[in-house]
Formats: sequence, structure tokens, C-alpha cells
Amino acid sequence: GLRRSVEEHVFLGTEHVATATLPASFNDLLPHFLVEPDDEYIVKNKPVTLTCRSTPATQIYFKCNGEWVHQDDHLIDRTVDPATGLPIMQVKIDISRQQVEKIFGLDDYWCQCVAWSTTGTQKSQKAYVRIAYLRKNFEEEPIGKEVSLNQEVLLRCHPPEGVPAAEVEWQRNEHVIDPVSEPNFLVTADRNLIIKQARLADTANYTCVAKNIVARRRSSPATVLVYVNGGWSTWTTWSACSSVCGRGWQRRSRSCTNPTPLNGGMACDGQNVQKSACTATCPVDGGWSDWSNWSECGVDCSMWRSRECTQPSPGTGGKDCQGIDLQSLNCTSQQCLQTASGVEDVALYVGIVAVALCLTLILIVVVLVYRRKKEGLDADVADSSILTTGFQPMGIKPSKPENSHLLTIQPDLTTTTTSYQGTLHSRHDGTTHTGTAKFSMTNGPLLDPLPNGSHHTLHNGKMTSDPAEFMTRLSNQTYFKTLPRDVANTSYGTFNFLGGRLTIPNTGISLLIPPEAIPRGKIYEIYLTAQRKEDLRLPLAGCQTLLSPIVSCGPPGVVLTRPTILSMDHCSDACPENWAIRLKKQNYEGVWEDVLMMGEELISEPYYCQLEAETCRVFSEQLGRFSLVGESLNMSAAKRLRLVLFSDAYCSTLEYNIRVYCMDDTQDVFKEVMQMERQLGGRLIDEPHVLLFKDSYHNLRLSIHDMPQAHWRSKLLAGYQEIPFYHIWNGSQRFLHCTFTLERLNLSTCELTCQLCVWQVEGEGQSFSLDFNIAKVTLSRPLDPEFLLMDNNPSGSALAGPSAFQIPYLIRQKICSSLDTPCPNGADWRLLAQRLKLDRHMSFFASKASPTSVILDLWEAQHFHSGNLNQLATVMADIGKQEAMIFLVSDGER
Repeated sequence: GLRRSVEEHVFLGTEHVATATLPASFNDLLPHFLVEPDDEYIVKNKPVTLTCRSTPATQIYFKCNGEWVHQDDHLIDRTVDPATGLPIMQVKIDISRQQVEKIFGLDDYWCQCVAWSTTGTQKSQKAYVRIAYLRKNFEEEPIGKEVSLNQEVLLRCHPPEGVPAAEVEWQRNEHVIDPVSEPNFLVTADRNLIIKQARLADTANYTCVAKNIVARRRSSPATVLVYVNGGWSTWTTWSACSSVCGRGWQRRSRSCTNPTPLNGGMACDGQNVQKSACTATCPVDGGWSDWSNWSECGVDCSMWRSRECTQPSPGTGGKDCQGIDLQSLNCTSQQCLQTASGVEDVALYVGIVAVALCLTLILIVVVLVYRRKKEGLDADVADSSILTTGFQPMGIKPSKPENSHLLTIQPDLTTTTTSYQGTLHSRHDGTTHTGTAKFSMTNGPLLDPLPNGSHHTLHNGKMTSDPAEFMTRLSNQTYFKTLPRDVANTSYGTFNFLGGRLTIPNTGISLLIPPEAIPRGKIYEIYLTAQRKEDLRLPLAGCQTLLSPIVSCGPPGVVLTRPTILSMDHCSDACPENWAIRLKKQNYEGVWEDVLMMGEELISEPYYCQLEAETCRVFSEQLGRFSLVGESLNMSAAKRLRLVLFSDAYCSTLEYNIRVYCMDDTQDVFKEVMQMERQLGGRLIDEPHVLLFKDSYHNLRLSIHDMPQAHWRSKLLAGYQEIPFYHIWNGSQRFLHCTFTLERLNLSTCELTCQLCVWQVEGEGQSFSLDFNIAKVTLSRPLDPEFLLMDNNPSGSALAGPSAFQIPYLIRQKICSSLDTPCPNGADWRLLAQRLKLDRHMSFFASKASPTSVILDLWEAQHFHSGNLNQLATVMADIGKQEAMIFLVSDGER
């Protein structure tokens, strides 16, 4: 029979006892458990189920916290083991959150099952049931730190209290840290994070994340900043003495680049520039010694004396003595040695007679040739108009029929220096007018006079405008020896009193010749060219730097009645307080002279300058060769550099080149680089960036970072490249560049990602993020003229007459006559200048005979491509002038 205790009888009751009778063969077996209940966690309000399975068993009941669970709460399942035939009993109960909470805080809630057989009972292990939770607040959160390079970093984290205990993981910038794949990181047993050796790449935000079956908690991010303290580089060699004669100074410098301070690291302590006094040996010009005594009279009846350049001898670059060092003199009859006439005297006399006969024959031939040429001169007379109409402007727009008379006015070619006789042909109708014409330019014509016998005859009033021939003729002149022969940097045209415009495409360089600047009756052939800096080195001293291209316009010496406007780019930061900017002009002897100091202009001078953000406009009544030179007044002065990246368009080898150009931010230099890269077949990688390069004696540094080391490596031995400060600051070189040669480890590698940084040491910098496929033809944008805002059509490089101006000529005259006259209420040219934001040039405008015309000239120079006559008409309407209506009409007719 079944053995039960009194307690069991009381709890189970005689009416609901679940019993089973075992076969006699199993009466002596104790029950054993196939499944015992496990620990469980209650998440939110979901109950948990405990399971117990035993064999052979006649009864199984759960006891929780020492009390029997009621029989009705058990779910019983009976089966038989097919292998042994033993009965198997399985019992399940559900535990709710309310049951656990009744004793919560007193003790842990536990349950175990008890199994009976005919032989005895067995108890299972205790299963604990707990309510799961995870608190919000961390007991200890990681704290940010600033550490030096290679220092060990410890970040502590004690997660919030929870059941079950929370697991911890670390994140760097939202990415999980895996210590297995990143051996520089270690997570300790107490959940702290150790960075073994801090690297620059370890600068990041670190977060401790705690999680269990209930929730997930994130700590506040802790910022780890890895800094690098600066270290001095070695001193450079001493510079040359600043004085060429006597006392001066020399300097040497060092930079805080070994290493460069990063992320708030300490800058180097001490001076970066040292100066030292020096004394330069002065040049010594040579001086002649006294003449020696005369030698004795020789057989040739002459005597000699000499002197030497030894008092003093020339030294240290001084000049040699000027003059002769040997002198001869015929002897007197008494001193001359008397010798008998012999064979030598006869030979001498015969030679003298032969020479005299030759000279006579040559004189006769010259006279005959001269007479023959003079007789045929009228049949092939030179036409002086070759100097005035020999070249037509390139790309001139056809004028309207009603204005054609303005361009066909016959010039009154009056001369004051050199004159030529000939026939003058009309430039428009081809009709020949017979008469005497003279052409001249003050200080000489543009081209040398044509020699007799080699005249050119004009056909139909025109001569072929061959750019190459034009450049050849210019280069033969003494003043123009340094002009370049490449036509791409030169523009020229023929102009009369209606004026016009010359433009060198894609350089930002133009010359505006206002109406009435050329005297009526004169026709000038004018050129505009951008010099190569290598061909014409401009002397600079101290902190001076070239801020603009070197531009020539001419011919020099032509008579102008109004100032022309020369426009060219500059690369200064346009902060007047940082600069002393001078306009320089080269005189006829080739010496560069200061003709204008910016901010100290005198209205009586023939030059005036307006400095805009990126453009300089020079008013000049004399043509010539100009440039803009700046001298920094403090170390805040900066030049604008344009940074441009190119690479090989195609790559079939392991090596791959990236070229970084660092040039003055002017269009003429950019144009040269684009032309050169087009010949090399280069590809533009990214849009150009602008960098302000300060006068701080620090070099420009270039480096490549973050290359995938598994696929690429740099062949550069050092970590970076540098361009010396003075190479950039001087500005005499057109462009500088560095080449980074990269090597891919496998030809199948086509993806290249990296970071290219360009910065001035202890100054500003720019970075390029590169990501492209080198195998594709379209690795980046090609050299697209539209993208680069470059105009490859030079047809409009010279415009003459009305086509060169936005404002029609007759309307312009009416505006000038209306606004030049002072008005009591100020509605005159002064109000026009104010509305056009040109009022700071009032004194300059007032010094001119027609202030309005100069204002309109400047407006034309500024708005040639973007001029809007309607906006100008609006300004005129605000002033109260009726010419605004004429503007609108003429604008629609053009």
C-alpha cells in the first residue's frame, strides 16, 4: 500500500489523491528524475512554468517556499517508457508575478518537486523564481580623458543593478569594440576598458552599454582626446646677408613640426626665428694704374705704353676698369729708325694702291644701285597704313548700319616724329583715297620703319592678321624682347576714337579702351599680353611678394586723352591694414619703378588703382608693363593659394600618381596648369580649394592619410612633403606642385580611398576626401570647360567700337552731358557714384574733365559679362534722369 505522512494526508485529502499501482517487479525501485525544475526569471507580467518528470513514480507534487502547491494547480501527464515499460509521470505548474511578490524581500522564491514510488520518495533540486529588472542609472560611468600619444588609458564602468546581472559591451563612436580583432583594447573582468597604447585614431567617444533580458542601458559618452605635444625641427641654415655691402642681418628658422602639436597639445617653447648681424664685403670697382713709360720707337715707326687695372683690382663683384689698357703713338721723324728702301717698302706701296682701287670700284657700284632703286620707287611705294590698319581686331562684332559711319571716319594721321609717304585705304569699303598721310606715335612707333625696297602693299585696305607674324614683329623691337611668342597669352586689335576692349581668355586679364581715349583721327594697333614670370623676373626685397600676373600693354608712349582700365586678378587677402601694396611699372631701361602706393594715390598722377576682393583695376594714361607687389606689414597678412588635385587618367601598372598644385589664386596661373594637365592627360580629382597662406615663415606641408594598408602603400619615404615658405611667398614661380606616388599591392585593386591634407605649419589647412575607382575612365570629372568656367573660344578676345560696351555710344554721351553738370540737390555724377558704391573714389572722379564718363568706364570694366542695363536704368531713374527710358529701349534693340 501507499505510505503517507499525516501532513500529506492533511494536504492532499482523501478524495483527490493521485495514485498509481506499480507492477510487482518494480516495487523495490526508488523514483529518479528525468527533468528537474530550473531557475526562471519573470519578465514584466508573464508567468513562468516549472516542469518535473520522474520514473517510476506514483505521485509527483511541487512544494514552493515550504508549502505544498494545491493539486488543482498541477498539470499531470502520464506515459510509459517503451524501452523499459516503466511508468513516467510529468508535472507542470505556473508561477505568477503576484505569487513571487508576496514574499519579495523576505527570501528568494523557490520551488522543488517530490516524487513517490512504492519504495520511497525523492526530492528534486530547488528552482528559484526571480522577478527580472535593470535599473536606469549606472553605479559608475566612464569619464572622458585627455592623454598623450602612446599612453595607457583606463575607462571604468559599473553597470546598473539588475536581475539577472547585466552584461557589458563597449562602443567607440557607436561601433562595438571587439578586443579579439582589436588587440589594442582589453575589457577586464570587472567590465573596465583599457586602451593599451593611445593612437591618434583612438580619439573618439566611448560608451559603456549594459543589457540583460529586460532592458538595455547606455552610459553617457566619454570623450578620449589623444594629443601630441609639439617638438622643434632642426634649425635651417643661415640665410644670405640682407645687405650686399656693409652691415646687415641674416636669419634662420625652425618649425614646431617634430612632431606638430595636435588636438590641443602644447606648442613648442621658444623662438622659431633667430636673427644675427652680419657684414657683407663691399664690391670694389677696379682702378687704372699709371701709364708706363713709352717704349722705344720700333721698326714700324710707332711706340707703345700700357697700364693695368690694379689700383685697386676689382673684387667682390665690383666693376672692371673702363677704357683701354694699351696705347700706341707714331714716332717723330727724328725718332723713327732710318732704313734703306728695299723689297719690303715696294710691297707696302703696291698693297696701298690695290686697296685704293677696290674702294673706288665699290663706290661706283653703290652709286649705280642707288640711282636704279630711286627711279623705280614710285612703282612700289610703301603704304604707311600698314602701321595703322595692318591688323584687324579678332572677333569684332558687326556694327549696325546706322552706326557704320562712326567706324569709317578717315583718320587724320598727324606725325611728330617719323613720317611715311603712301596711300591710305579705307578699312571698311575698300575704296582707295589718294593723298599724303603721316603716322606717328610719341616715343616711336610700334614697329620699326620699313626700309626702302622692302615695302608691303595693302590689298583692299587689309593685311592678313597672322598672330604668329604679329608676335615675330613685336619680338624684333628692342623694348619687346621679353614678350612671349605664344599667341594664347596675347590679344591685339586696331582701335580708333570709339575705343574697345582686349581680353586674354581664361586669365581674368583685360584692357578697356574707353571712347575718346584715342584722339580723333588716330588709329592705334594695341596689344595685351600676360608675361611668364620665368621670362621676366621682378626684383623683390624683404617681405615683398608678387600679388598679380605681370601684364604688358602697348605700345608704350602712345598718346591717350583718357585713362584706360587694366583689369587683372590678385591673390592678397584684401585686408588693407595687413599690406603695403604698390603698383610697379617697368621703364624703357628695364628698371621697375613704384608708380603708385595703394591708399596714398595722388589724383595728379597718371595712375590710379581700385582694389576689389579678387581683382585689381588700374586706371592708366600710359601703356606699359605693370604688376602688383605687396609687402606684408604683419604676420597676419595672407595670400590666397588655389589647391588643385590631378591624377593619372589611366592606370595599368602598380604605381599611381596624385599631383597637388599649390598656386597663386589667379586665373592666369590656373589656365597654365589646366593646359599642361590637358597635354599630360591628367584628370581633375576634386574641386579646387582656397587656402590662406600667412607671412609666418612656416612651410606648406602635404600628406596622405587613412589609406587602406592592406591594398595600398605610399612610396614616399617621409610622412609628408613640404614646399618652402619663400618659394610660395615670393610668387615669382608660376606654380608649385608635389607628386604622391602610391603603389597598389595587386593589379586587381581598383578602389582608392584616402585623405589628403594640405596645411601651413601652425596655420590653416584644407583636406580632400578621395574615394574613386582608378580602373574607370570616368574616375572623376574630366577637364570640363563648363565646370571650370573656362572659355576655350578666343574669338571675342578683341572687340572694337560699340560691340565692346554695354552702354550705346550716343546714350553714353547724353548721360555724361546730363550728369557732369553739378546740381544743387546733388542729383549729378556724385549721386551716381554713390548708388554704384564707388563713392570712395570721389576725389579721383572729380579730377577728370568728365567724371561721369570715368564712372561709366569703371562700370563697363566691372560688368562686361554680367552687366544689366535695366539695373543701371533703375539707378538713373532713382537719380531722376530721363535717360533711363532710353536705356531700356536701346537694350532691347541691341
